[in-house]
Amino acid sequence: MKRTFEIIHEDDAIIVLNKAAGVLSLPDRYHPERFNLLAQLNKAYGKVFVVHRLDKETSGVMVFARNEEAHKHLSQQFENRAVFKHYFAIVDGELPEGEGKIDKPLAPHQHHPERMVASLRGKPSLTTYKVTHKFRAFTAVEAEIHTGRTHQIRVHFKSIGHPLAVDAIYGKRSELFLSEFKRKNFRLGKNQEERPLIRRSTLHAHRIAFTHPASGRPVEFEAPLPKDLRATLNQLQKWAG
Repeated sequence: MKRTFEIIHEDDAIIVLNKAAGVLSLPDRYHPERFNLLAQLNKAYGKVFVVHRLDKETSGVMVFARNEEAHKHLSQQFENRAVFKHYFAIVDGELPEGEGKIDKPLAPHQHHPERMVASLRGKPSLTTYKVTHKFRAFTAVEAEIHTGRTHQIRVHFKSIGHPLAVDAIYGKRSELFLSEFKRKNFRLGKNQEERPLIRRSTLHAHRIAFTHPASGRPVEFEAPLPKDLRATLNQLQKWAG
C-alpha cells in the first residue's frame, strides 16, 4: 500500500507529518467512512486534535495537536495569523514579475458551495509569492498564505490568470504530459500510450513555522518535494527552460 504520511516530528504536544497527495486530511462530509489521515492518527496515537487541513490532492507538512491545551494554543496562533505557511506550486503561464501579492477577498461559489471564488463579498485573503523558476508556459513559485481560506492559493492564482498547472477544479487540466512542452523530437513507440508526468494538483505545503505550544520556542518544519513534483520540475527544466 502506498505510504499515506511520514512523521517529521512528534512529542507530547504535537505531531508534524508529511501528507501524501491523494489522502483526505479529515473525514469526508458525505462519506465519513473513507480513508482519512485523522482516523489513522487516532488509531495510532489515541485522540488527536485538528489544527488545520490540506486539500486531498495537496501534499506536504501538517501539524496536529495531541492534547486540548496544545490545540487551543495552536488554534489561537492560526487565528491570529502567527503561523507561517509556505507552499511550492507550479502554475500555468509565465508570471511577469519576480514576486508579488494577491490581495483578493474569497467567498464560496454561489452555485457550487464546495468551491471558492474571488469576490468582493468574501473574506479578506492575502497570498504573497516569489518566482523560483520560469519556463515556457509555466512558472514555479514559493507562495505564502497570510490567511487560511479554503483553496486560497488555487483560487488566488486562478484569479490572476495563472491557475495551478494541474488542478481538476480551478485549472485547465487534470494531468500534465511531457508532450505539452517537449514539442521537438517527441515520439511514442508503436502502440505506446503516453503516461502523465503528474495527475494531481501541482501544490505542496513546503514549510510551516509557529511557536511550540509547550516550550514556547519558535519551531519550523519542512517537507521535501515528493517524487512526482521533483520529476515534473526536472522535466520542465530540461525541456521548457
